[in-house]
Amino acid sequence: MNYELPKVIVEAREVTKRFPGVLALDRVSLRIISGQVNALVGENGAGKSTLMNILSGVYTDYEGDVLVDGEVQHFHSVTDAQQKGIAIIHQELSNVPYMNIAENMFMGREPMTRFGLVDHQRMHREARQWLDRLHLGVDTHTLMNDLRVGQQQLVEIAKALMLQARVLIMDEPTSSLTDNETDILFALIEELKSQGVGIVYISHKMDEVWRLADFVTIMRDGQLIAERQLKATVPDGSPATTPDGSPSGIITPDEIVQLMVGRERKEFFVKEEHPLGDTMLQVEHLTWKDAAHPGRNILTDISLSVRSGEVLGLYGLMGAGRTELFEAIFGLHPKEVTGSLMIDGKPLPQRGVGGGFPIHHPEEAVACGLALCPEDRKREGLVLGMTIEKNTTLAALIECLTNGLLDGKKERHHADSYREKLGIKSTSVLQQAGQLSGGNQQKIVLGKWLMTKPKVLLLDEPTRGIDIHAKNEIYRLINQLAAEGMAIIVVSSELPEIMALSDRIMTLREGCVGDTFERQNFDDKQILKASLPQ
Repeated sequence: MNYELPKVIVEAREVTKRFPGVLALDRVSLRIISGQVNALVGENGAGKSTLMNILSGVYTDYEGDVLVDGEVQHFHSVTDAQQKGIAIIHQELSNVPYMNIAENMFMGREPMTRFGLVDHQRMHREARQWLDRLHLGVDTHTLMNDLRVGQQQLVEIAKALMLQARVLIMDEPTSSLTDNETDILFALIEELKSQGVGIVYISHKMDEVWRLADFVTIMRDGQLIAERQLKATVPDGSPATTPDGSPSGIITPDEIVQLMVGRERKEFFVKEEHPLGDTMLQVEHLTWKDAAHPGRNILTDISLSVRSGEVLGLYGLMGAGRTELFEAIFGLHPKEVTGSLMIDGKPLPQRGVGGGFPIHHPEEAVACGLALCPEDRKREGLVLGMTIEKNTTLAALIECLTNGLLDGKKERHHADSYREKLGIKSTSVLQQAGQLSGGNQQKIVLGKWLMTKPKVLLLDEPTRGIDIHAKNEIYRLINQLAAEGMAIIVVSSELPEIMALSDRIMTLREGCVGDTFERQNFDDKQILKASLPQ
């Protein structure tokens, strides 16, 4: 029996998109097929998100054609695209922080009672049903601002699933999810495929691409580089073909990476060994009491140390307390945190009753030689509407003063210096931070904190949502800073990343320290086991 080609639901033909001074897309074509996953891969700046924004009605000014069921469409809004069955889950979260979960999920589509009022009861009931599919057991009355980034990501996914679209575009949907949450999402994707939904899956994670996708579309510098099959046979056992029916060879992960970045994988990051110095940071018996639930702790009796030149990796599942530990050390919760701290061999005096933590404000943390690059760079790490220059100098303005006044020449000099050192790709330091790719934005955050000349650098998910090449640039920078004697603690949800970067890995589970592994004893199964709740 001959295998019939699945139906093409949405097609982009020769789509071109220009921004002032930039050709973002150059005659790119792409197909979205019923019941299949098209993995769309490429470095940041390759044009992936731009193309998806056209297909989902975000960008309405472009050249070329978008077809739905073989008919040319021109969407004037996201609503137009949704009415044709196209939904998108953006990489960058688009929620309203001070509205609750249900209000965010139904925003612009609020159900009404027969009296013309918003039916809040129905909103919360239906929101609960969709969140349950993703196993997110959070009260739907919770404000979005009170959720962690990964939980916010799950709400965005649930919001898109509610639309029951024929085409679902997922832009880095697992960038903030735990392994368990990722497995739940993947099971949902398989269910959606069986229902005939066409899926575009944008990811920098090759293991996800290999696990999920039926075929892969590779982009580089705004152009279509290749469209290749990922499975050897189709359901009836016939040889695989590309979406247009032509024969297809099976592409390998190394070939995908080489086509994406124009270089072989062997050129990528390899950790360099270097001698470690004295203990630079030592935390003893840190406990964070949960003010909202008397008798409970968010963190319990955490002790750790990191030496000069060492990269300490912190690994744990969502809710294990990784981000909370950084916040506690950095002085963001002085009333609830107790414990002792030593920096560069010098113990800091405890403050307050009952062994209060020595640091009570981020300004004090910076003065002590600490720097924290937060998980959410857009909300907590950068001021997107400000220039690279202003963002870079924001945490160390004292370095830019002359006679007590801000010196524009000094500010420009420092910003240019870090732009060059970190390889930030921009027209100049006067370009707005919000106009850059995720990888370059992350470099600005790093530059801002490096300008404070820290002794200890805390990195919370430093490569979240950035491409393979940008990740390797960040890896090399971390390795270089450690070689220069800086003590570094890295939090990452990606176990291979933590194992590649770290000299030592400490696991966290349910706010407590798990096991610690030296580099020569790294074992992914044992590390994962040590991070699971008891």
